[in-house]
Amino acid sequence: MLRQAHRKVASDNDNMLRSIACIALLVLVCNASPAADATRRALTAADINSIQEVADPQISPDANWVAYTVRSAHLEKDKRVTHVWMTSWDGQRSVQLTNSEDSEHAPRWSPDGRYLSFLSARGGEDEPEQLWLMNRSGGEAQVVTSFKGDVLDYEWSPDGRRIALIVMDEDPHRPTEANKDKTPPPIVIDRFYFKEDETGYLGALRRHLYVFDVASRKAELLTPGAFDENLPAWSPDGSLISFVSKRGADPDRSNDNGLFVIAPRAGSEPRLVTVFHGDAGDSGWMTTPAWRPDGRALVLSVNRDPRLIYYAQQDLMIAPLEGAARMISDDIDRNLISPRWSADGRWIYAFIEDDRNQHLARVDAATGRLERLLAGRRETAEYDVGPKNRIAILDSTVDRPAEIFALEGGKSRQLTHHNDAWLATLPLASVAEISVKSKDGTQISGFLVTPPDYVAGKRYPTILQIHGGPVSQYANAFMPMWQIFASQGYVVVAANPRGSSGRGEAFATAIWAEWGGKDTEDVLAVVDYAVAQGIADPARLGVGGWSYGGILTDYVIAKDARFKAATSGASIGNALAGYGTDMYVREYEAELGTPWKNLDVYLRNAYPLLHADRIRTPTLFLCGEQDFNVPLLNSEQMYQALRSTGVDTQLVIYPGQFHGLRKPSYLRDRMERYLGWFDRYLK
Repeated sequence: MLRQAHRKVASDNDNMLRSIACIALLVLVCNASPAADATRRALTAADINSIQEVADPQISPDANWVAYTVRSAHLEKDKRVTHVWMTSWDGQRSVQLTNSEDSEHAPRWSPDGRYLSFLSARGGEDEPEQLWLMNRSGGEAQVVTSFKGDVLDYEWSPDGRRIALIVMDEDPHRPTEANKDKTPPPIVIDRFYFKEDETGYLGALRRHLYVFDVASRKAELLTPGAFDENLPAWSPDGSLISFVSKRGADPDRSNDNGLFVIAPRAGSEPRLVTVFHGDAGDSGWMTTPAWRPDGRALVLSVNRDPRLIYYAQQDLMIAPLEGAARMISDDIDRNLISPRWSADGRWIYAFIEDDRNQHLARVDAATGRLERLLAGRRETAEYDVGPKNRIAILDSTVDRPAEIFALEGGKSRQLTHHNDAWLATLPLASVAEISVKSKDGTQISGFLVTPPDYVAGKRYPTILQIHGGPVSQYANAFMPMWQIFASQGYVVVAANPRGSSGRGEAFATAIWAEWGGKDTEDVLAVVDYAVAQGIADPARLGVGGWSYGGILTDYVIAKDARFKAATSGASIGNALAGYGTDMYVREYEAELGTPWKNLDVYLRNAYPLLHADRIRTPTLFLCGEQDFNVPLLNSEQMYQALRSTGVDTQLVIYPGQFHGLRKPSYLRDRMERYLGWFDRYLK
C-alpha cells in the first residue's frame, strides 16, 4: 500500500520483519553465528514459498484446543491455500481439519464447542465466500449460507443459536456460470470513495449486518440502506450487537466512525454509542470493539488526533452504553491495539507497538497502568483469551517464523511446529539491532543482517531494504527476504526512519506532507554506518522496497547517486498522478490538500519524477496489473522517465495481481528478479 495496513510490519508482499552500544558489541553479535554448516543448504528464491504461514489462534470453549489456520503454496495449482488446523493445549497433538482444494479461514468455535465454523469459497475463486459449519462429532463440513455476495465477517451469539454476519452486496460484475457469456453491465460510479484494492470499483456495493439462525438456516437483514457496517460483536447477554459504521450525508468523505448497538431483530433501529476517529472499514486498521463482561461498556482502539489520519497514535477508549466515553491510555506514547477484556473486567489486554517489537500487555481499566505480559525481541501479532484465563499467541522472532504459543506465567510454550523441519535444513543469517544518528542527530533504529558464513573485516555487497507504510516498522520478526539475500552473500541493512510507527506520534508525523525528506536521510544513515564499520562495500550498494518502500527508494536514488542498483515495487514518484487514481483520496486531501489549491505541496511530493534526470541508478520497477493501492501507472511513469534519460531500467507487470502478489510463481519470479538485478550490478 501507499499506506500499509496500520501497525502491520511491512515490506515486499507485506512480509516484515536494542540499540548496539558500541562497535565491539556489534561485531560480537555479527560473529556470534557459526559458519554455514556444510550439511545445510543456502536459501534460494524458491524458499520464498517454503514458509507455512500460521495465523488466527482461537481457543476452544473447554480450553483444551486451539484452532488456527495454515497457509502454504500449492505449486502445482500456482496458488496459496489456507486450511484450518487445531492443536491440543499441551502441544502433543496437531490435527488438520480441512483439506479441500479451496481455502478456508476465520475459524470460530460455537460457544458450546459443538461446531467449528469457518469461511470459504469452495467451488471456485469466483464464488462468493459463505459460512460453513463443521460438527465436531463427525461428518463433513456443511455450507449454511447462500448469499450472492461475500460473507466478510461473523461472530457467534453467546447462546450459540445465532450468528451475526457482515455480508457484501452482490457484485453484478463477478463472473458466474450464468453470466459468463453475457456482456457485463457498465460500471456506474457516483461515490467519493469509489475504488479499493482487491475489491475493485465500489459503485453501490455496501456491507450489511445480518443475523443468522443456526437451527432454521435463515438470515435476517438488520441494517438496510446505503451504509457500510463492520466489526460485529454480541453483548454478553445476547440482547445487542455492536457494530461500526460511517453514517451521514456523505460518509465516504469522513474518517469519523460511529459505534452503534442494535437489537438482533429485523426492523430494529441502531443506537449511536459514541463517535470516534479511525479507519474501521475500508482499510481494516481497526479490530472489533470488545464488550466488558457486565455488558455496560465496550473498549476500542481509536485515533488520538483525527486530523493525523494514519499517522495518529492509537489509544484505548472505554465507551459506556450510557454516559461519556473516556480515554485510558493517552499518557502512553505508543500504539495500543486489539483490545480485549479480562474475565473479571479489571484488565484490558492489548498489543503495545514499541521500537522494533510488538508485545502483548494488559492495561488497568481504572488507572491506565500498563504491564507487559511477554517482552524481549519479538513480534506478537495475534492472540486469543479463553476460559481458565488461558492465552494463545501468534509469535515470531528473527530466527523463527510465526507459530502458536501458550502464554503462561510470563513465559511462552510453543504449541505448533509447522516450520521446524524446513528451518532445520538452513543456516540462518544473524540479525543484529543497530542504532545510528541521522543527519540532524535524530536516533534511528535499524537492523544489520550478515550472511551465515560472515567473515569479520571483509566488505560485502549490501542492500538497503525500506519498509512500506510509511506508518509501520521493521520488527524482530522472521524476514524470509532478508534471509534469502544474506544466504546469497549479501549484507542487508534496514531502518525504521521517521514516519515509522513504534516511536510515538511525533516520530511518525515528522514526514507529514514531506515524503522523502527526513526519512531519506534516516535510511541513508544506516548505510553510512555499515560502510563506516567496514561491513558494507561502498562500491557495491543496492536499495529496494515495496509500496512506500518503493516510493522512498525512488527518492533515495534521485538524491544519492552512489547506489549501483535499485528495485522499486508498487511505487509512485509523482503525487499528482496518485490523486483520483488510487484508493487514498481522503488521505491525500487531509495531508496534501487538493491539487488545485496546494499545487506546490503536490510538486514537492513529486520529487523523483521531476528530478528523474538526476537518477543514475539502474532500476527495476515492478507492480501488479490490477493494483488499486498504488496503481501501475505510477511505476510506468518512473520507468518511462528513466528509459527517456537513458538509464538502464526494466518494468515487470504481474497480470491479474493486486498490491500484494498472490501466485507462488510470481512470488518466486519476483525474488529471482531481485537477485538477478542485484547480482548483475553488485557482483
